[in-house]
Amino acid sequence: MTTSPQYGFETLAIHAGNEPDPTTGAVVPPIYATSTYKQDGVGGLRNGYEYSRSANPTRTALEECLAAIEAGTRGFAFASGLAAEDTLMRSICKPGDHVVFPDDAYGGTFRLFSKVLSQWGIDMTPAAVTHPDAIRKAIRPGVTKVVWLETPTNPLLNVADIAIVAQIAHDAGALLVVDNTFASPYLQQPLELGADVVVHSTTKYMGGHSDVVGGALIVRDPELADKIAYHQNAIGAVAGPFDAWLVLRGIKTLGVRMDRHSDNAEKVVEYLQRHQSVTSVLYPGIDGHPGHETAAKQMKRYGGIVSFRVSGGEKQAIDICNKAEVWTLGESLGGVESLIEHPGKMTHASVAGTPLEVPGDLVRLSVGIETVDDLLHDLDRAMS
Repeated sequence: MTTSPQYGFETLAIHAGNEPDPTTGAVVPPIYATSTYKQDGVGGLRNGYEYSRSANPTRTALEECLAAIEAGTRGFAFASGLAAEDTLMRSICKPGDHVVFPDDAYGGTFRLFSKVLSQWGIDMTPAAVTHPDAIRKAIRPGVTKVVWLETPTNPLLNVADIAIVAQIAHDAGALLVVDNTFASPYLQQPLELGADVVVHSTTKYMGGHSDVVGGALIVRDPELADKIAYHQNAIGAVAGPFDAWLVLRGIKTLGVRMDRHSDNAEKVVEYLQRHQSVTSVLYPGIDGHPGHETAAKQMKRYGGIVSFRVSGGEKQAIDICNKAEVWTLGESLGGVESLIEHPGKMTHASVAGTPLEVPGDLVRLSVGIETVDDLLHDLDRAMS
């Protein structure tokens, strides 16, 4: 089917890249478990396929779907979110370039920039990306090539105004990259707001079932797409066909899952706001949240991630995580099951002792799609 804007999100999520198999009529794309392809003579590729690092029909189906649901022109599927980020940076930067980076970013992304890309000569400056003046101050004229956003951020749920930051980046001759993992393309469309590149860990809401690891990049500019395509093939950290098939399957139900994640999260937030041990609840859907107005402007709803801080400090936060039963103690997020974790000791341990260190009294929830009363009862028991 065409990916015309006349189609709604859920229609694109189900049909884009999912043409019925021309041989059998199967409505689900096959898993092409092949490494190579018979060529029609020397140098004669059959429909563009020669070797599965360069292209695979299952991955092509996913990449077409990714482009459609993020309102881009080309999508690229990778073996992980960090593989996507690494490939992107090597596509658009060179040694000596500079990046403005969120001051509360995901620990794995911070590790990639601070420990790996730094050895390649990429410098970065953490900045409060919720404050435009802080971004302007962090930019180095002629040197800054990328402004990197997460919005909402992980794990503090801060919200940046994508349109404003896009203008700041472009005025400085830099690209705006937005990690849209927390929101998903169902809730937020960064390319429509001026971003140049959208990044996803498709492990999370895109896959949605905690059974696959993957990453994605989506762009609009054809020249930028060609650069990424070259490096995707040259570096080779591509999504395998089975992983691509799992993500493609997950995307079909993304819209209905995100609505249920958001429904449940809102009820969890209401419970936490009333609990005597909770000192603050971090969720963009709360009227008093500093990014609420921006989130209301650029997001359809506020998503399934909730963080909160407790009066008993780190010990109580860890105790809550350990006592939960319906909430599974585990890293990652965005699956159908609810997860609970202590960022300071788990997902964000790599930023301990840096300007990005997260509070020890912080608990992060990935609210799943279970019966919400069961989630509330279990949380109440763990916090008693």
